[in-house]
Amino acid sequence: MTYVHCPECGFQNPEAANYCSKCGALLIHDEPGAHTTMTFTPEEEVEDEALSLAELRIEGPALVVRAGGGRAGETFALVDDRTSLGRGPECEIFLDDVTVSRRHAVVTRGPDGFTLHDEGSLNGTYVNRRRVESSKLEDGDEVQIGKYKLTFLES
Repeated sequence: MTYVHCPECGFQNPEAANYCSKCGALLIHDEPGAHTTMTFTPEEEVEDEALSLAELRIEGPALVVRAGGGRAGETFALVDDRTSLGRGPECEIFLDDVTVSRRHAVVTRGPDGFTLHDEGSLNGTYVNRRRVESSKLEDGDEVQIGKYKLTFLES
């Protein structure tokens, strides 16, 4: 039996499936002969894909979507003292995914910087691939909520 891997979560699905049975993402079926190969030698320089806030033309701290929901590159400036993330329409950062709780997490600004707090979500909140209840955010931290991966940029 052949399988199709989900481009969002990597789950192995039967070839006949059109949507991922784990996360619901649209599965991409490759046509025979569609793959090409590319040679890479270690001497080649690889450009760093990391973006700074200046390149994004954003003043102040922000969360940048790196993967998930077809929203890569979308940027959310953290201008308020409290920014909510979730599937509920009242959230400042709306993440449309069934694995995201309506009020999933909140980012708060304090005297010592920004802190991410899980709001009792069912599937958890992750910082740098570790499940957290609360975590102080540092520049470059990866935040994962459902299928969304976001990067915290402070400067």
